Amino acid sequence: MQKILSLKDIDLKELERRVAAYDKKADFDLIKKSFEFAQDCHKGQKRKNGDCYFMHPFAASLILADMEMDAKTISAGLLHDVLENCDVTEKQIEQLFGSEVAMLVSGVTKLGEIDFDKIEASDELKDDPKRLKKIESLRKLFLAMAKDVRVVLIKLADRHHNMETLDALKVEDQKRISNETLEIYAPLADRLGMGRFKADLEDLAFKYIYPKEYLKIVQRTKKIFHAKEKYLNEMRNLLNLLLEGEDLNPVIEGRAKHLYSIYKKLKKDNDIEKIYDLMAIRIIVPEKSDCYKTLGIIHSNFKPLIYRIKDYIAVPKPNGYQSLHTTVFGLEGKITEIQIRTEKMHEEAEKGVSAHWHYDESKTQKGYAEHKASFAPKAKTRWINELMDWNKAAHSTEEFIEGLKIDIFKDRIFAFSPKGDVFDLPDGSTPIDFAYAVHTFIGDHMVGARVNSKMISMDHVLADRDIVEIIIKKNSPGPKRDWLKYAVTSRARGRIRAHLNKTE
Repeated sequence: MQKILSLKDIDLKELERRVAAYDKKADFDLIKKSFEFAQDCHKGQKRKNGDCYFMHPFAASLILADMEMDAKTISAGLLHDVLENCDVTEKQIEQLFGSEVAMLVSGVTKLGEIDFDKIEASDELKDDPKRLKKIESLRKLFLAMAKDVRVVLIKLADRHHNMETLDALKVEDQKRISNETLEIYAPLADRLGMGRFKADLEDLAFKYIYPKEYLKIVQRTKKIFHAKEKYLNEMRNLLNLLLEGEDLNPVIEGRAKHLYSIYKKLKKDNDIEKIYDLMAIRIIVPEKSDCYKTLGIIHSNFKPLIYRIKDYIAVPKPNGYQSLHTTVFGLEGKITEIQIRTEKMHEEAEKGVSAHWHYDESKTQKGYAEHKASFAPKAKTRWINELMDWNKAAHSTEEFIEGLKIDIFKDRIFAFSPKGDVFDLPDGSTPIDFAYAVHTFIGDHMVGARVNSKMISMDHVLADRDIVEIIIKKNSPGPKRDWLKYAVTSRARGRIRAHLNKTE
């Protein structure tokens, strides 16, 4: 993503060029009007680093254009700070740019008012009016996301540029904002399937939160990356020869693991040689069938590590990620990870939910015009609606915040049903959470469970890739109050409470 360096970089034509690259029939009049209005509103304002303030919303709009967002989202990106920093009202935005743009700008402004760092489920603070107001704003944020996920996409673009320009702030502010980025915004990007964005935010935050560790990782990986780059070039050349004449038209490129991810792996095991995907090869082919054909050719020429073959095409990750992963003994027996995917899979892995605003030239203009800008695939946004169900069921603000921490910001696992269906769950989930993720009826009539063919207790903590079989009885009396001690997801806890309220 291009960094904005000076006033001369603020160029409406550059923004229009990027938008036109994916949508030649975008509403450029709306974009121009928003650009000129926001530029005029921010005239004379400076950022803490001394830059012209308008450089920031313009940079955010370029990031949104790189996501290939619609014109109304670009417009809202340009305008996202005018309510907070200028003498402008939401009504004025609505009159000038329409209700949709006004809703997006208002949603981003409300999100900016939330101080996540101080939202805690503490008895001492539970009646604090400021805290209750912040929690209410957080509820409104997820309500807005349930209606239109573009609100958080604009905020992510805003946060990305803020992280790029964090040097001008005091050290304590750098750490506070970076912590918020690492704990809130990077997980949000991940939940929306935006792999590249998540990695960028994590690395930007890593530098400020753990500066010594960051420098150590940079120094430690510098020589390794240089040596591996030479090796990967040799592997790419060989793979091109092997795939030549197979009518695959592959694009073969290298991919370096991002720094924060390396840091997390080294915390578990300090041996960097055991990180096999430190640098990997990525092969992009036209069709899904080509992925499997490519995998077969690779395995015919390089011996694979059987336990490291993963088919995320047949069984996608919970956030929708699809790809074939294999690790092979490459040239000179060097262990090498290879990822194989189609161009569409690659775009979705990099951009996540934002990839679904991509303008397809093969579609009619009428079809594109009717395409809802708030569209997002269910697999990537189901969690938002589930959180809204919890919002309604939660008995207190404390319950809501605890549900938020578990369902949104905790590490995820995915578990399988015996038929191979995959379920996305937070780390720490039990068979009770799995049962209610399948269906309320299954949860309410559950009498036991098997994990990987073994009977287990209700409080058993599931591991990633477990196969879970729920045993039910139609005449079961239903969930017990004790289950609330073991269930961690807001969905399961809400359904258990609802049943208990009816029967007790």
